[in-house]
Amino acid sequence: MDLFEQAAIQDFHLRAPLAERMRPRNLDEFIGQTHLVGPGKFIRRAIETGNLPSLVFWGPPGSGKTTLARLIAHATHAAFEPISAVSAGVRELRETVVKAQERWRFHRQLTLLFVDEIHRFNKAQQDALLPYVENGTLILLGATTENPSFEINAALLSRLRVVSLYALDEEQLRFLLSQALQSERGFGGKLQADEDALTLIAQNAYGDARQALTLLEMCSFHAEGNIGVKTVEEAMQQNSFLYDKHGEEHYNVVSAFIKSMRGSDPDAAVYWMARMLESGEEPRFVARRMLIFASEDVGNAEPRGLLVAVAAMQAVEMLGMPECRLPLTQAVTFLAMAPKSNTAISTYDSAKSSIQRYGPLPVPLHLRNAPTQLMKSMGYAAGYQYPHNFSGHYVVENYLPEGLRGERFFFPSENGEERAVQARYAQLQKLKQPKEPGENG
Repeated sequence: MDLFEQAAIQDFHLRAPLAERMRPRNLDEFIGQTHLVGPGKFIRRAIETGNLPSLVFWGPPGSGKTTLARLIAHATHAAFEPISAVSAGVRELRETVVKAQERWRFHRQLTLLFVDEIHRFNKAQQDALLPYVENGTLILLGATTENPSFEINAALLSRLRVVSLYALDEEQLRFLLSQALQSERGFGGKLQADEDALTLIAQNAYGDARQALTLLEMCSFHAEGNIGVKTVEEAMQQNSFLYDKHGEEHYNVVSAFIKSMRGSDPDAAVYWMARMLESGEEPRFVARRMLIFASEDVGNAEPRGLLVAVAAMQAVEMLGMPECRLPLTQAVTFLAMAPKSNTAISTYDSAKSSIQRYGPLPVPLHLRNAPTQLMKSMGYAAGYQYPHNFSGHYVVENYLPEGLRGERFFFPSENGEERAVQARYAQLQKLKQPKEPGENG
């Protein structure tokens, strides 16, 4: 290494972001993921034995996916070829394959292909990797924040081993921050921080090592030798919550939101809703989920639930953020505390199942409309009984197709207002029962 190369490296350490400068140089410096890199654990064993398979690192942002891939390449003396699934195409993949084949042919060196955001590869790109992963031309290391079983096709996934990485806990983040303050690659002991300040940074990083180091670096611009809580608060212009509106965490939070309302827990329901809204989720999306919930999980046990949900949707359109948070909170707490019934969805599913089983049965003649003389001559509308002509505005009539007479789809619950519906339904069903001989009509 000549003087110019040394100067370039030194310049990098001075100018690169703190998170980049603090990347661990070996597995012993790697913080977190001890279930993978600890003594005797899978990654260490794979490196030590030389039996490294193709892998997919699945974990949240800042958990060390890219860093771990680089460390594996360094430890195995493999050539490291990083590409991003966002920008790379099939042509770039083929070029990488050619280089990998040449390395092995002339130098017996393995190539480790690291694909960041591998979930963004389309089917053609994933299929292009298949033969080279299978024959060992490449060792593939993919990184994704998405569930691989949803985003990677089965053929490629069957040739990979999925390993999960987890968000760093508060203690691990505090240790990382302390290292950055003392390390020559960081601040070299020239900057101090109060314990409460480090705790506040760690809490606001939400398990993301990169975010924690970035926030510490921001604090250094505001501090004069020491970082206190006030310095951290000044550096944090806006909280960044772990919530990807298009990723798996989106569906996790939505699921928790729905299940909390279904479980009649207004505190949890409001918490998850606030997580969505404060992270930039479109309030219309939240309102739509409550509209569905009002019928699917509340229904006629509390008929006003649907009215409240509709009103909340209208309020969102009229007010927008931040004011619409209030009607949304009113609606979510109402729905969470309402008596529950899933009769709407169970009734529809039963009817749908009958249609699938028997097909589109013909409409009974007496229920058909008869706007022409021809239709009347064919028996359309013949014998139809108009309920309002009878006492109680009800008359026993057959409304289902032939073959489904007596079939039942609707089973109202005993919860809330639906108890009265159940009693009314039972009363009408009783009227349909054939009368015993001698029984008064």
